[in-house]
Amino acid sequence: MKVSIIIPALNEENYLPKLLGSIKKQTFKDYEVIVADAHSKDRTREIARKFGAKIVDGGRPANGRNIGAKAASGEFLFFFDSDVKLPSTFLKRAYEEMKKRSLELATCEFRPLSNLAIDKVLHRIANIIVKMKQYSSKPLASGCCILVSKRSFMRVKGFDETLWIAEDHDFVEKSVQFSPLRVLHSTYISISVRRLRKEGRIVLASKYIKSEMYRAFIGKIKKEIFKYDFGSYGKKNEESKLHKLESQLISLDRKYTRFAKKYLFREKHVGKHKRTINDFGKKLKNLLKGTGK
Repeated sequence: MKVSIIIPALNEENYLPKLLGSIKKQTFKDYEVIVADAHSKDRTREIARKFGAKIVDGGRPANGRNIGAKAASGEFLFFFDSDVKLPSTFLKRAYEEMKKRSLELATCEFRPLSNLAIDKVLHRIANIIVKMKQYSSKPLASGCCILVSKRSFMRVKGFDETLWIAEDHDFVEKSVQFSPLRVLHSTYISISVRRLRKEGRIVLASKYIKSEMYRAFIGKIKKEIFKYDFGSYGKKNEESKLHKLESQLISLDRKYTRFAKKYLFREKHVGKHKRTINDFGKKLKNLLKGTGK
């Protein structure tokens, strides 16, 4: 077995089918799927079973990933969150690139399943940060996509289950003592923005900054420094001033998108703009000829 896909899950009946469906469509077939279910109350296990996944009892993300890894037989362990979707060539390209570059630890770009410009900008910033830090002694990689050889995983004894959050960043930091983290060039994943919707973009960004400051100046996060939900993404958190500001930004974002589709990107308008630009170019050319320039 070349690849073991490990997915920690809790009450994921809405998102897990999309991920498992995208895995089913992969052009690369030498893989197994392991769902580490933290005793879901919904149809998570039924769905995993329907797609032919191996089911193990999980817990919080670190615990689920470690238990899944123990049950895995693959040369590489590909860890994904349940709200991820893969392009059909992901496994093939990721596996081949890791073998070609002799990588034992990797991640990739992640793109939001959202049409909002604000979500695309936030994810672009996050990708830039990950790419910049891949060459440092303290790189970053989100648990939504960590690709690692089983040998390297066993060497660092997996994810630290005593950590409250940021166990993914801690795992990467331990692993780079033996092999560098690299961002793959050949592929990417798509990820939902459900946490952004529930927490609020500004609020969630501030939490990430706070957690990284804590890790930098105090150490590993082994206690609750702010509210964190695992497996509870339905109800939006209580409105605050930051939420209201964000709602206004999103409203503007949507208004601009509607305006752009209606006026800027319609074919007849594009054609009109092109003719205007061409006419201007001809006039400018003739003018320059007249001056001898």
